[in-house]
Amino acid sequence: MAYEERMEPMLPRPKKTRDLALSLVASEADPSTASRQTQPATVRVYERLRRQLSAPVGVDGFQALASRALALAKSESPQLSAVQLTANGDLRGLDEVESQTDSDEAGEAGIVLIAQLLGLFLTFLGEATTLRLIEDLRLQADVRTEPDATTAGTTGSAPDGTAMAAAFEDLLVEIDRLRSVSERIESLVDKHPGMEDGLVSVAGNIRNIATVLDVFTLIRSKAGDSEEDAPNPQAKGYVN
Repeated sequence: MAYEERMEPMLPRPKKTRDLALSLVASEADPSTASRQTQPATVRVYERLRRQLSAPVGVDGFQALASRALALAKSESPQLSAVQLTANGDLRGLDEVESQTDSDEAGEAGIVLIAQLLGLFLTFLGEATTLRLIEDLRLQADVRTEPDATTAGTTGSAPDGTAMAAAFEDLLVEIDRLRSVSERIESLVDKHPGMEDGLVSVAGNIRNIATVLDVFTLIRSKAGDSEEDAPNPQAKGYVN
């Protein structure tokens, strides 16, 4: 659990991501753009984001982040308990959830999920890149952001391809070490059966951190236009 607590400060403020999700859904639900649409606005927004954000990170990268976003959203909105994610990032069951929701809470479960997804992409892909991709959706989201280190440092401060590739190589080595540690901890279960739940939990947390770092490496290598130099990490699992 300590590992998960260390990861939380990395995430953007909930209000910021929720406001962005609300803006996207409101644009999609606008009568001038929603004619002849049968799916709820939240489902359509998710599908647009899936197609748009899969481009820079790949299907596997998007699926890993979407899986984590869904897990976080389920803890916040129990209505999403029946929603499932396919191997290519498609959602199953969100439209049914939205159709069964009271009018006062229409779209709330989907907004929670979209906000969590956007939060992860803002963290791992960077604010400037993520917002640029969202703008390309032509959803006319009215998002105001303050300049920060991510935005200010997008030009002229990125390391060259060789240095970035070397950094990714070092990170991949550490990721493999984390997975080895996780496997060794799991192997202790047979020796200490009374501590099985705790050992499995710790091993799972470490493995989840390794997976998130794997996705981070994949996203950064592609977002930095350094695909030819950077390694192509192969994730061995997803964050559930």
